[in-house]
Amino acid sequence: MNSFGTLFRVSVFGESHGPAIGVVIDGCPPGIKVDADDFQADLSRRRSGARGTTQRIEADQPEILSGIHNGFTTGSPIAIITRNRDSISSDYDRFRSTPRPGHADFTAGIKHSGYSDIRGSGHFSGRITWGVVVAGVIAKKILSPAVISARLISAGGSDNIEDAVERALKEGDSIGGIIECVVKDPVRALGEPFFYSFESAISQIVFSIPAVRGVEFGSGFRAAAMKGSQHNDPFLTRDGRTSTNNAGGINGGITNGNDILFRVAVKPASSTGAEQKTLNFETGEMTTLKVSGRHDMCIALRVPVIVEAAAAIVMADLFLTDRGLHGER
Repeated sequence: MNSFGTLFRVSVFGESHGPAIGVVIDGCPPGIKVDADDFQADLSRRRSGARGTTQRIEADQPEILSGIHNGFTTGSPIAIITRNRDSISSDYDRFRSTPRPGHADFTAGIKHSGYSDIRGSGHFSGRITWGVVVAGVIAKKILSPAVISARLISAGGSDNIEDAVERALKEGDSIGGIIECVVKDPVRALGEPFFYSFESAISQIVFSIPAVRGVEFGSGFRAAAMKGSQHNDPFLTRDGRTSTNNAGGINGGITNGNDILFRVAVKPASSTGAEQKTLNFETGEMTTLKVSGRHDMCIALRVPVIVEAAAAIVMADLFLTDRGLHGER
């Protein structure tokens, strides 16, 4: 569905080429200071226009409709939208008969009986993550003094990101990347095992971000080749600090107070300038498809701030859930 969270509940809506996109945040505590300018720093990190990203330029100006009054959250649902201004919908007409490989054109057509909005990938577009970033800004305020930061650590299989992007632009084919997210000074004891453990909650929301193909915590897949004595994180202090952090700051699905560390794999954008052989569903014959229009050559460049927001939303929800179930510690 289009909502996430138990107590801090986030719902996204809109389509890439519709009148507007937005988010509703329910369960936010009252009295949190929020100004429209607070969203700009994170929204600018998500915005396109940099080399290797789409040339579709949207102002992304947030329009607060409810839930914030006189600069503070009221405790009622917060609704925030932004208007879509720079869309070219004619680029997408032909994908009804020839669905783009890797996109949701085919599956959405089946799921929604042919009624889904295909323009700009509609509700399946990465543009919908605007609402996730907005919700993340508010969630981060709840979590202070914890600091969440994510960065792109490799692109196209190389840690030289600039060179990888330049090669992709030269070849006209998209590339993916790996994002690393670290949470400094996190709240301890976040996570509600069994099914709402910290890792499972993070994984659910991260996999909701378009183009994400994998997530690992701490030592991740390297743990499979380690011995238990190597992977264990010995304690150093009574507050739970450890000498290593192979667990990524999580034990038993619960945060232990050490830095939370996880990495996210982002696939290449499905829209690529390279020609592809695929099926024309109207004629039943194979055809050559080359996707035109404005698309990201490396979508991973814009994903770090979305991963940060996703982590913040999970942590805010788990924080409020923990306090509701167990009270102050």
